[in-house]
Amino acid sequence: MSNRIEKTFAKCRNERRAALIPFIMGYDPDAKTSAALLDALAASGADVIEVGMPFSDPMADGPLIQAAGKRALAAGATVVGILEQVAGFRKNHPDTPIILMGYFNPIYRYGSERFCKDAVAAGVDGIIMVDLPPEEEHELRPHLNTSGLKLIRLIAPTSGDKRLPLLAKSASGFIYYISITGITGAESANVETLKNKVAQLRQFTDLPIAVGFGIKTPEQAKQVAQFADAVVVGSALVEVIAKSGKDAVAKAGEFVQLLKKALFVIPA
Repeated sequence: MSNRIEKTFAKCRNERRAALIPFIMGYDPDAKTSAALLDALAASGADVIEVGMPFSDPMADGPLIQAAGKRALAAGATVVGILEQVAGFRKNHPDTPIILMGYFNPIYRYGSERFCKDAVAAGVDGIIMVDLPPEEEHELRPHLNTSGLKLIRLIAPTSGDKRLPLLAKSASGFIYYISITGITGAESANVETLKNKVAQLRQFTDLPIAVGFGIKTPEQAKQVAQFADAVVVGSALVEVIAKSGKDAVAKAGEFVQLLKKALFVIPA
């Protein structure tokens, strides 16, 4: 299994900056544009790319990403189709990690063992399962271990000291810390509170910590980059794509360039 994730975070540490992880929904607004967006994000400076797998009941997604999921499903998105897009991307981008984010139902229907094998073969490096806590991961965990596919854990502000060790222990690749209690694209967290939460989480893990949910602007990304290992920007980028029509690929690339520039800061 490739160690693209580890290499990418090591590179960012050497450059004394946080990694940039933009999110797009697979097949949004259509298959052709989605594939072009993947290339544009990598060319514009994305360190890791997170690709959403659309699902009809997206419990963690705010209105912008829900709408993107609906567009993607209407455009014919399937698990197979998204894996094919990753495989196509991987031919020209051998080093940029790809993380799939979604819900367990499509993977369960696809078959957990088959999914893990096919994802690794396509060039996927890790997955984020919104609705699969450690207590329910027995359907997937053996196949993750066999394939080497990383399970990136979501950790919420409501996770206390008793639960954090369990979540951290079951994570691999990196940890995704949710900056707010709520859905994607909601109000942004208080930066000082967020800084303290990330410091608390570091007591339980040596994995890199990415922060997402509610980061919308280069300035917010810059603030979070002072203490996090990576910054995830999803809803704001999805909104750019939705509003830009035929210019979506170019506008998305420009937005990612602005975000990337903001992350070249030296932590205090």
